Amino acid sequence: MAATRETRLAALSQHFDLLVVGGGITGAGIALEGARRGLKVLLVEQKDFAWGSSSRSSKLVHGGLRYIKEGQLHLTLESVRERQQLLKDAPGLVAPQRFVLGDYDDSKPGRRLLSIGLTLYDMMAGERTRRYWPATDFMLYAPHIRRAGLRGGSGYLDAKTDDARLVLRVLAEAERHGAVCLNYIAAAELIQGQGRVTGAVLADATTGTQHRVSAKVVINATGAWADGLRGNLGAAPKLRPLRGSHLIFPLWRVPVGQAVSFMHPWDGRPVFVYPWEGVALLGTTDLDHADVNREAAITPEEVAYLMAGICWQFPNLNLTLDDVLSTYAGVRPVLSTGAADPSKEARDHIVLQESGLVTVTGGKLTTFRRIALDTLKRIRHQLPHWRTSLTDEPIFAATTMPMTTNPALKRLHARYGEAADHIVGMAQEGELAPIGTTDILWAELRWAARCEQVVHLEDLLLRRTRLGILCKRGGAEHLPAIRSIAMAELGWDADRWQTEVTGYLSLIANHYSLPNRETIPGWDKKPAHG
Repeated sequence: MAATRETRLAALSQHFDLLVVGGGITGAGIALEGARRGLKVLLVEQKDFAWGSSSRSSKLVHGGLRYIKEGQLHLTLESVRERQQLLKDAPGLVAPQRFVLGDYDDSKPGRRLLSIGLTLYDMMAGERTRRYWPATDFMLYAPHIRRAGLRGGSGYLDAKTDDARLVLRVLAEAERHGAVCLNYIAAAELIQGQGRVTGAVLADATTGTQHRVSAKVVINATGAWADGLRGNLGAAPKLRPLRGSHLIFPLWRVPVGQAVSFMHPWDGRPVFVYPWEGVALLGTTDLDHADVNREAAITPEEVAYLMAGICWQFPNLNLTLDDVLSTYAGVRPVLSTGAADPSKEARDHIVLQESGLVTVTGGKLTTFRRIALDTLKRIRHQLPHWRTSLTDEPIFAATTMPMTTNPALKRLHARYGEAADHIVGMAQEGELAPIGTTDILWAELRWAARCEQVVHLEDLLLRRTRLGILCKRGGAEHLPAIRSIAMAELGWDADRWQTEVTGYLSLIANHYSLPNRETIPGWDKKPAHG
């Protein structure tokens, strides 16, 4: 069973090898790879684990096919290899996803160039997944797409995941190796000695207390917020935060069995819609998000852009705003190169060392392990006692998947690894049943509330589980049933519960729902691309 928050806080009096600031996938990966090699690691996150980009991504574990077109072959190769490793090490949590793309009379880049790109993509993975079908056969894979000018279509394999649960699984594995991981702990101030960073003053948002923590190496893994911590040392900004927004539809309204990728008719950017957790996920935009301290939310213009794309590609579905279940928007930590078009910015990561502070930012969800190993290689000289190899190891400890057809048990083992049996053991009567029309089990709520450092209701419903984006109004209809679990496991009284519900529903309305419809431009008036 997981350690208590009190036990974790008591550990702050220790001296650490690594203090990792940032509880997204990058920080989690560094904590795991350091701890499994014997380093004493502390990870802190000023909000909740995976609060930022790592719970609001497009949920894809992919090589980045478009990077081949842009000549970033090394990034694609690295991403493809990590995708294959994650499929092997985290079956079920990371799952294969077929993509299909229609070949139209006016398609760009055209069948020949796409075939070359897909051939390279497959070669990097050491397998053949690409196919081409004539129009009649292709319609079996994407029966609702636009038919005018359709000549056929291509397909290939990538992968998908639940991004927040991937972060939590990595953190759990890091703690299994001895790391201490705490949320709602901010690095309020960097401690410096002899011209270099030697630790940080940590502020606990749950109690208001502060802790002075020393470490041989302090790692800034705060993603899109990395320039903020670097600014304490007077360092110049290096990031161009970019917002990516998404729409969620019921799968019965956008009945896609495969991921359908297409070029948006307004600007020729790639857009996709695919089945995820029982819904259809549509994304994404790529726009500047200048103020990272302003929590991201989809804008009226982004709604119009995404609706225009899906209605153009699926004209016979007659989709309207009434079909949208929820929205979400995340901010990508992209390195600024001065490109006029945000989509042209590189997705590589960097590791900087400035006055003893090590900053790692940029990169992709898929390559979190490579980013972590690269970071550790860069700091080995600062840890002279550490001589452990940095060769690849399986990302997660091997777990025995049960020989069962029970979907609840298969889900738990895929998502929680060795904790699955504990979840089943603590489940009360009826709690191995799914919640509403989702695949989420009631037992997952109880486990998260008891063992996964839930501080607020939003932690439970937006990141430990995904009810907040899978259900209309953030799953408000389920709150009466959730109340008994939350109050029992988190020790909340009626007043605290009501405060949490009020805050949660306000968050859903402002950041996970459609903006005022009167502000959304029409999406059938813009000229087609090209």
